[in-house]
Amino acid sequence: MNILVTGGAGFIGSHTLIALIEAGHTPIVIDNLANSSKEAITRVEKIAGKSIIFYGNDLCDAQALNAIFFDHHIDGVIHFAGFKAVGESIQQPLMYYQNNLETTIALLNAMSSHGIKKIVFSSSATVYGDQETMPIPENAILPSRTANPYGQTKLIIEYILRDLAAASASWQISILRYFNPVGAHRSGLIGEDPDGPPANLFPYISHVLSGKQTKLTVFGNDYDTPDGTGIRDYIHVMDLAQGHVAALEHMPDSGCSVYNLGTGIGHSVLEVIAAFEKASNKKVAHTIAARRSGDIARSIADPTKAKKELNWSALKTLDDMCQDSWNWQSRNPHGYTT
Repeated sequence: MNILVTGGAGFIGSHTLIALIEAGHTPIVIDNLANSSKEAITRVEKIAGKSIIFYGNDLCDAQALNAIFFDHHIDGVIHFAGFKAVGESIQQPLMYYQNNLETTIALLNAMSSHGIKKIVFSSSATVYGDQETMPIPENAILPSRTANPYGQTKLIIEYILRDLAAASASWQISILRYFNPVGAHRSGLIGEDPDGPPANLFPYISHVLSGKQTKLTVFGNDYDTPDGTGIRDYIHVMDLAQGHVAALEHMPDSGCSVYNLGTGIGHSVLEVIAAFEKASNKKVAHTIAARRSGDIARSIADPTKAKKELNWSALKTLDDMCQDSWNWQSRNPHGYTT
């Protein structure tokens, strides 16, 4: 299939390009590079041994977007494009609502006008909020508001997609709720390259180990968990990429399906630190601070539905995640900047 990949130069998008090519599909990328690098596409081409069709346009550029649909036979879309920094979304909510919602609506309008009704949407476990039941199933009751504007845009887009599916049986929609994507391609050529100081645990530890940050702050060691630190379901980005291929190849005949993509296993912050120390043979300098407002004790996926309906499950371990993250960071201390 020819698959239009929005935001294909980003962290998850670039790894999914490799999975698509390995599965025999042809990705066509549109990415305005607002928070990604064209170098990622160049490196994907090196890994895959195949050139990739790339358009550096914004999804709200209707003329450019329509031209892509006219020039290529598109079988389906994977929609990654969007701003994704939680802290930034709290500081600049209007920017997040405008960008993430307007680009999605522009994409869906273009798809509809060209008769393309197959889409996989990159959502997030942030839509679940703080759930009491663990692991979290897809049918968990969702909060009316998430903890931040980033998560709220994901939730609103999910409602838009559900309304589309309810309005017309011609739509085939899969919503993938990611838990905590980490790691990098085993080649070390592509990985997570945050713009500025990283906000997520794995890249932050990598930066501490490489000397870009002095130490890691662990927020809270008094949670009701075995070692007192927060527990999250981390998933290797290549397992996540394979999940997108599985979703494409097992689309519902019509309607909207939702799937968790996670391992079903939780790891604490201290467990992650220990695994990174093993992978790097270095100590991770860290200090303990008070809990952050809005943080929760644990968040773990129930991936049963994806295994049953998509024939997909995560295969890589925490050690794999830390080893591949460190391989990327040590080989690319400045990310994609040479």
